[in-house]
Amino acid sequence: MDFVIYVVIALVVLALIILIANIKIVPQANAYVVERLGAYKSTWGTGIHWKVPFVERIAKKVSLKEQVVDFPPQPVITKDNVTMQIDTVIYYQITDAKLYAYGVERPLSAIENLSATTLRNIIGEMELDHTLTSRDVINSKIRVILDEATDAWGIKVNRVELKNILPPREIQDAMEKQMKAERERREAILRAEGEKRSEILVAEGHKEAAILRADAVKETKIREAEGEAQAIMKVQEALADSIKLLNQASPSEQVIAIKSLEAFGKAADGKATKIIIPSQIQGLAGLVTSIGELAKNDVQLKQ
Repeated sequence: MDFVIYVVIALVVLALIILIANIKIVPQANAYVVERLGAYKSTWGTGIHWKVPFVERIAKKVSLKEQVVDFPPQPVITKDNVTMQIDTVIYYQITDAKLYAYGVERPLSAIENLSATTLRNIIGEMELDHTLTSRDVINSKIRVILDEATDAWGIKVNRVELKNILPPREIQDAMEKQMKAERERREAILRAEGEKRSEILVAEGHKEAAILRADAVKETKIREAEGEAQAIMKVQEALADSIKLLNQASPSEQVIAIKSLEAFGKAADGKATKIIIPSQIQGLAGLVTSIGELAKNDVQLKQ
């Protein structure tokens, strides 16, 4: 009786162990492909699941996260017969665990071979210079082709990047020399443009300085001319005022004659080389001479 009890207890414990062992928890961003008797049954998503012992099994555990795979360099030949080494980096994500499990054997190897053949086809239609400057174009073309091909495998290719493009050593040396020559050319152009700009600025400075000097001379002459004009106006105004005063005083002819003599005396002070004597002053001078002669004769008679 005790033996039977022990057997029952053992069977219960074994059943519990089997039951617990067949309780599966699928982590986040994962999927399990389950088969029943060798045939696909279902795909488990995130959560707790139980499989039938000895009848069902987990055929494949699939990560649904975006993954990155770096393929080794592949030899490719350009349109102008230059052999280069190009390695690619592919970002992909599994969208259908069932297709991924049953679509293709060794999916990563299939993607690597497909990317290599696609890359050779694309590069074979491009020349070296175009290849080196068209990374984005090449990336887009490879991604589109891989995405279409891997859709049947439950894989979505999100991005493709050309990690390195390595031309032969001699071509690299030639490219470095070309780039050095181009940098030197640009430097010479920049230096020449700088010198040209400097000379233009200096010339513009001289031009502006000459204009300012000319303006200053012009302003000085204008001010001098204005000063002289004002002086002449003052003299004319004073002369007009003096004439006005003389007219108001109604001077006699004798006073006018005497004033004329005074003016004539000032005019004939030895500074002028030619003197024109008005007729009125000549007559007056003759009168004065006659008076002087009469006075002289009178003195001699008295003696």
